[in-house]
Amino acid sequence: MKISVIGCGYLGAVHAATLASMGHTVVGIDTDAAKVDHLSRGFAPFYEPGLEELLKDGRQAGTLTFSTDMAAAAQCQVHFLCVGTPQSKTSDTADLSYLVSATEALLPNLGPGAVVIGKSTVPVGTVNMIAALLNGWADVSVGWNPEFLRQGTAVKDSLVPDRLVYGAEGDSAARVTEVLDAVYSPLLAAGVPRIVCNFATAELIKSAANAFLATKVSFINAMAQLCDASGADVTQMSAAMGLDPRIGSRYLQAGLGFGGGCLPKDIRSFQSQARALSVPSVDEWMALVDGINKDQRSRSVLLAQSLVGGVLAGRRVTVLGAAFKPDTDDIRDSPALDLALQLAESGAQVTVTDPKAINNAWMRYPQLQFENSVEAALEGAELVVLATEWAQYRELSPLVAASLVSRQLLLDTRNALDADAWRRAGWTVRCLGIGATVPAEPGVSSDLGLPAQLLSDSSVGLPGN
Repeated sequence: MKISVIGCGYLGAVHAATLASMGHTVVGIDTDAAKVDHLSRGFAPFYEPGLEELLKDGRQAGTLTFSTDMAAAAQCQVHFLCVGTPQSKTSDTADLSYLVSATEALLPNLGPGAVVIGKSTVPVGTVNMIAALLNGWADVSVGWNPEFLRQGTAVKDSLVPDRLVYGAEGDSAARVTEVLDAVYSPLLAAGVPRIVCNFATAELIKSAANAFLATKVSFINAMAQLCDASGADVTQMSAAMGLDPRIGSRYLQAGLGFGGGCLPKDIRSFQSQARALSVPSVDEWMALVDGINKDQRSRSVLLAQSLVGGVLAGRRVTVLGAAFKPDTDDIRDSPALDLALQLAESGAQVTVTDPKAINNAWMRYPQLQFENSVEAALEGAELVVLATEWAQYRELSPLVAASLVSRQLLLDTRNALDADAWRRAGWTVRCLGIGATVPAEPGVSSDLGLPAQLLSDSSVGLPGN
């Protein structure tokens, strides 16, 4: 099929490349000329394993092109809207202005029988708004096909997805389903499950999935606080819990918390939608999840402070990691950089290193010092903080690291290192949720390390079995 992908950011670039690899002829369209030039030459404008190989294959085969001109979509049968829907600068709601602008620019280039499919994560009611914009244009059908990509595994998630979801309604439902079945025929032939639902379900499903994953992360981080206060071990707790098939081990590792361009904004948008729809339970639940996640960062600063003797001012601290997770150069809402900034605001001399995200971080946070080399970053450090669990850091030799630092103090905020091996090499090691009590702040219970209002509010609970 001839397909256009409107918006060539993270979602769009990956979607365009993987569709071309399935045998379709694809044109990616974006207003950013530099990005289009980069993609046209077969280079990814961001780090994502496997993407550049697909871009170069599509370029060589002639099945994948990129353009800044929306007219390039005129001969296409199917149009995927993949533009960003970031959090609004003035509220927790999603900013749909890019989506509206892209749709309006597409209108003059729609042929008879065209199908417009949205993939962006949007609040309820967005599809009907897009359908209204397209109303009366050449028998156009509208559907929604939410994405479920994870940064670092996005190519695999596109080519071997867990499921396909089609939002289709009314007279065009059969047409949308038929076209999407043709687009994804290799995946359906391989047995990928397909769910066809109404627009509201398709709009909510990605945010609901992210809200559940965020809940698991914040839950185990709350348990880590409990373990710190009681002397229990959260890694053993999560391992035992994860063996229960009703719970599972995924997203049940305590640490610095979640970040990135999806989970934080999606749960805040979900919270805003729940508030607008008068569903206070979801509103309050998402606020609690978000609050626990943010609290984990400030608690890590307190733990770092206690490790260096109570005063961070003037201490040389090395933070290993700037990306919000391994295998990406994305620094949006990065817990690692948030922690580094809080340490710097406390007076520490902070040096940050990362295998892929240094350039992005340096341009965004010039007040921090950055080093490409781990060895250079560790030189003379009085405290080392593991903040992003890249393989390079998990495999770091504690003996080599000891030869570079001035004090052998390690804070592992991801519980990713072999703490016993580092201790045998002479390091003092602290992890999150393994019996290390954190000094209490005002408004925080000294018994459990949890916000006092959470302990006293009987209305706050966790879902049952």
